[in-house]
Amino acid sequence: MTSFKVIRARAEKRKGGAKALEKVLRPVASAKALAKLGDDRVLAEMTRRVFSAGFAWSVIEAKWEGFEAAFLGFAPAELAFQPDEYWERLTSDARIVRNGAKIMSVRDNGRFVQEIAREHGGFGKFLAAWPSSDEIGLLDLLARRGSRLGGQTGQMLLRFLGWDGFVTSRDVVACLRDAGLDIAEEVKSKRDLAKVQAQFNAWAEETGLPYGHISHICAMSIGENRTAEEIVARTRSDH
Repeated sequence: MTSFKVIRARAEKRKGGAKALEKVLRPVASAKALAKLGDDRVLAEMTRRVFSAGFAWSVIEAKWEGFEAAFLGFAPAELAFQPDEYWERLTSDARIVRNGAKIMSVRDNGRFVQEIAREHGGFGKFLAAWPSSDEIGLLDLLARRGSRLGGQTGQMLLRFLGWDGFVTSRDVVACLRDAGLDIAEEVKSKRDLAKVQAQFNAWAEETGLPYGHISHICAMSIGENRTAEEIVARTRSDH
């Protein structure tokens, strides 16, 4: 496998130097900051990721105030007491995107958040204690116990909550394959995910960098070469 030093050097050259590269790396939340995450904010981000999957993110963002109001500020305990009629009314509520299956995922994920919070004293504390060296284990848990949180939806959820992990975007996968990792062009199998995890663990040990920074640098080392300014403007993309 290619040393990450080579990959980082390539990214620095493409982005105009080491300082330019550093400027566009996303911050990673500390364990202390993660532990302070409110369960309502976790459920809100779950909802944002679920509704954004396969849909124009700009539409979800434009309606987000309506989402907050319609879903009662995403307070899991309050949502848990809402009758079936409440959830049925949401399917005709113009303040949100009226997708019945995704609306019901909010109810299911609210229960999921409450369960984890009871087990660990808060969903944020649960995330803070989970090691980046086992992201695939966390992704598996999200897919099994959550609703519609499998695949890249789970990865993006973790990223936007600030948890330190990788995202198997097109460019990240291209970087890994170029470095010599034997994985498919789209990483979907548990076998390929395990290989990705092992390689990120190796690069984290080699560099001492956060997994999120390794993921982002990897993406910027290959594929379409956007400027640093374009990357800052496209904060919701991986490259």
